[in-house]
Amino acid sequence: MIHISKLYCGLESPGDAIRYGRAGSHDPAASQSAGERKPIVVWNITRKCNLRCLHCYTDSEAKNYAGELTTEQCFAVIDDLAAFKIPAILFSGGEPTTRPDLLQLVAYARSKGLRPTLSTNGTLIDEARAAAIAAAGFTYVGISLDGIGEVNDHFRGVPGSFDRAMGAFDRLRKLGQRVGLRMTLTRHNVQHLDAIFDFIEAHHIPRACFYHLAYSGRGSQIAGQAMDLTPAETRAAMDVILRRTADYAKRGKDIEILTVDNHVDGVYLYMKLLKENPAAAERARKLIEWNGGGLFSSGVGIGCIDFFGNVHPDQFWMHYSFGNVLKRPFSQIWTDTSDPLMAGLKNKAAKIHGRCAATACKFFSMCGGSLRVRAERATGDPWAPDPGCYLTDEEIGYVPT
Repeated sequence: MIHISKLYCGLESPGDAIRYGRAGSHDPAASQSAGERKPIVVWNITRKCNLRCLHCYTDSEAKNYAGELTTEQCFAVIDDLAAFKIPAILFSGGEPTTRPDLLQLVAYARSKGLRPTLSTNGTLIDEARAAAIAAAGFTYVGISLDGIGEVNDHFRGVPGSFDRAMGAFDRLRKLGQRVGLRMTLTRHNVQHLDAIFDFIEAHHIPRACFYHLAYSGRGSQIAGQAMDLTPAETRAAMDVILRRTADYAKRGKDIEILTVDNHVDGVYLYMKLLKENPAAAERARKLIEWNGGGLFSSGVGIGCIDFFGNVHPDQFWMHYSFGNVLKRPFSQIWTDTSDPLMAGLKNKAAKIHGRCAATACKFFSMCGGSLRVRAERATGDPWAPDPGCYLTDEEIGYVPT
C-alpha cells in the first residue's frame, strides 16, 4: 500500500506508524522494523456474495457455501490472533455483511484488543445496518466501486449496485463512521479517472484506495490480461493520481489517496519527486525503503484466512494453503517455515530473479519485488519478475544477459 498523500504531498494519516514507522508514534508497532511486523490479517469470513464482479478473487456467487467456520470456531481464531498481537484484522468476503454473526465477531475482536476494519460492496447497507456498523467500532469501512453509474454496474454484474453503494457512503458518513472508496484499475474504468476524482470530492469521500489488478479468481491470468492495463496505461493512470492528489493537497482538501498491490508506484512517485522536489524525494525514499514494499508484504506483513479456515500468503493466493486453523492455530502456521513457499516469502531477496532481483533492479530496496502472486499466476514461478512492473529496463538499471 503506497500512501500517495503522505509520500508525494507530505500529509499525515492514522496508518503511518504501521506503514512507515514514524518516530515517536504512540503506536508500539512503530518501534519495530517492517520485517518484524506481525501480519495484518485479511479474513474472508464468507464466500457468499450478492454481486458477481468481473475481477472477484474468490469467484463468489449469491449462494451459501458449506463448510464455512462457525461462530465458535471464529471466536477461537480471534483468541489466537489477539494473543499473536496482529496489528489489525480486515473482515472481508465474499460480501461480509451477508454473514449474520458479523457484528458479533467484530464485538468479540474488539473485546480482545484487535482493530477491526471492513471491506464491503456496500449494497446491503440500509439505514438499520449502517447504524449497526457505525456502532460496532470499525476503525475503517472500505466500500468498493469500479466506476461511476453504469460502468460500475457492468463491472459488478448487478444493475443498481452503484446507487446502493452510494447510499451506504452517505449513511455511514452521516453517522461519523470513517469510510473510503476502493477501486481496481482496469480498462473498464481507467479512462474515467479524472471524473472519479471529481466524484470523490463532490461526494465528500475522505479516502480512496486504487488497486492494481491481481490475477486471481475471476481476475485470473487470462481474464486479467484482458482487463489489465499496459505499462503505458498504468503510467498514465499514475500521472492522473499524482496530479489530482497534489491538487487536493494544494487546495487543503482532507482526502487521502493510496494505491495498492503494486509497489512500483512508490518508485514512480520517487522518480517524479526527484525532478520536482529533491528534498521531498529523499524523505519519501527513506520512508519507502523502511517499508520495504513487497519484501515485507505477502507472507510477512499481510496474511489471509479464508472462509473455510485455510491460511494463505495474502487474499489473492487462494490456490495455495499453508494449513487450516481448525487443525493448527494461525500463529503456528504463520511462523512455520518448513513450507518452501512460506520460507521463500520470508526471504524474498534471496529468491526473486530476473529483472526484479535484488542485484538487477536498483530500486529493489524500495519495491521489494512487488506482488509475488501476480508473478506466480502469470508464469507459474513465484520468484519470477512481476509482470505489473511498468518501468523500463533503463529506468531500473537492468541489463539483460
